[in-house]
Amino acid sequence: MSTENQIAGVAFLNGEGQAVFSIGLGSDPRIRALTTDRAWMGELREVRLTTLNLDRHAYAILLAATESGELLVISRAPGDALLHFIGSVGFAWDIIQYLLTDPFDAMTIVDDEARLVYISPIHEAFFGLKLGEGNGQPVEQVIENTRLHEVVATGKAEVGAIQRMQGAERVVSRVPIKRNGRVLGAIGRVMFKGPQQLESLSQRIKALEGELEFYKRETATLRARDYGLEQIIGQSPAIQRLRAQIVKVAPLEIPVLIRGESGTGKELVAHALHQLSPRRDRPMINVNAAALPPNLVESELFGYEPGAFTGADKKGRKGKFEQAEGGTIFLDEIGDMPLDVQAKLLRVVQDKIIERIGGDRSRSVDFRLVSATNKDLQSMVESGGFRLDLFYRLSPIVIEVPPLRERIDDIPLLVDKFLQEIAYRHARPIPRINSDALAELTERAWPGNIRQLQHEIERAFVFSDGITIGVQDLSETPRRSEKPLGPAVAAPASGSRGLKKVISDVQDEQIRDAIAACGGNKKKAAARLGISRSFLYKKLAAIENAEQT
Repeated sequence: MSTENQIAGVAFLNGEGQAVFSIGLGSDPRIRALTTDRAWMGELREVRLTTLNLDRHAYAILLAATESGELLVISRAPGDALLHFIGSVGFAWDIIQYLLTDPFDAMTIVDDEARLVYISPIHEAFFGLKLGEGNGQPVEQVIENTRLHEVVATGKAEVGAIQRMQGAERVVSRVPIKRNGRVLGAIGRVMFKGPQQLESLSQRIKALEGELEFYKRETATLRARDYGLEQIIGQSPAIQRLRAQIVKVAPLEIPVLIRGESGTGKELVAHALHQLSPRRDRPMINVNAAALPPNLVESELFGYEPGAFTGADKKGRKGKFEQAEGGTIFLDEIGDMPLDVQAKLLRVVQDKIIERIGGDRSRSVDFRLVSATNKDLQSMVESGGFRLDLFYRLSPIVIEVPPLRERIDDIPLLVDKFLQEIAYRHARPIPRINSDALAELTERAWPGNIRQLQHEIERAFVFSDGITIGVQDLSETPRRSEKPLGPAVAAPASGSRGLKKVISDVQDEQIRDAIAACGGNKKKAAARLGISRSFLYKKLAAIENAEQT
């Protein structure tokens, strides 16, 4: 018979810590010496379970408190894993105690004859049993619908099975415990309180997987973008001129200033310039001058040496210009750069030499400069808000990006592009947008330009039925201003019918001229006049009524 896991010895200590009874290894002088060692016993009382090596054998030692003293149990350790666990974890006893009494993971153990040998307290209460009342009984007589006896007989585990007990369904696992190929018994554990809990977990996993797929697609979209000319959507004359300018300018090493309102796509133009340049295989570094903290502008742009200031990286740091070595640096919102930094930027742009903060030597850098602004830098120069010499260095070539109101005919193409991107990111079908909704979009002012249009399409995508986007799915954004046509003449506060008549006649004349110039096309005439078609129709109706009367 194997001696593995057998009790190798027992020693009983009285209240004073003296051994009053011992047997087996408990009588070994070495064990007796350890029981009188206050330090060793103090540590054992703390952990309650430890290991000991004697005569090249490993033993597990358990200390249990009784009413009149302490019981020391010495047993042969069942295996290296348990020895390692007990020897490595100072609270191994507490973990075992937790596993046996965990209310959320009830345990049932049977022997090799499928008789109950242990049920967790929470499970005993569930079945209405007193402590140890079910021990020794056949498991199928105590627990309804159990299959632990089948697992013992077959030696095959059953994981994720549904078991109905006391009118409730539980998701359980049944696992045989084997040694040297022989089944010693089996453990049954409750994995979930019921299918509903499992379904909830499944739904949560699906939601997380969906989020993961979304971010994967988002990342794939960003990586796939080369920001070439194909990303500048539109066929309007203004966009065709813009593309032609980019193609001519991109191969040159001359600095470029991109001007345009917020949201017009100045960054796309910068990326297209880089992609069509000889530097396309080198990095493009983006710097938003408006977002740089004033106290960090210099360190961000020019870098710093180790220990240059409190909190600096011990290894120092390259600035944006050094990071752009061999490539392109794009300075966005250049008009928001502080004057003192403009002076230092001038030297970098002019000589392509930088000096790190805290450094004492200059460094030569090779880059192509592209900058962008939504401000009138010339007016800022006149008012002292921008350096004249830096302005001339930044703007040998100026590219104007047209606002959306000057390229209304591109809106359908932009809408299609945005819908495709949004649908791909969210793994949903691409909805169509009906003609009324498109007409409504072309009537709007778009002060936020393309970025505002993109946000509007994203909102409509969310609130639509997923099949068609209609006018009802759009936000109630005001249309293009229906301001009076003609010269900006203000009427007196008291009103003047004669003056109003003159203004009205001028407006009527402009409308007639615009319709004639557009060959009778009212849509083009409205765009030419900067008014909505509905307002144009109202004015035409008023003109017709006036002529009839």
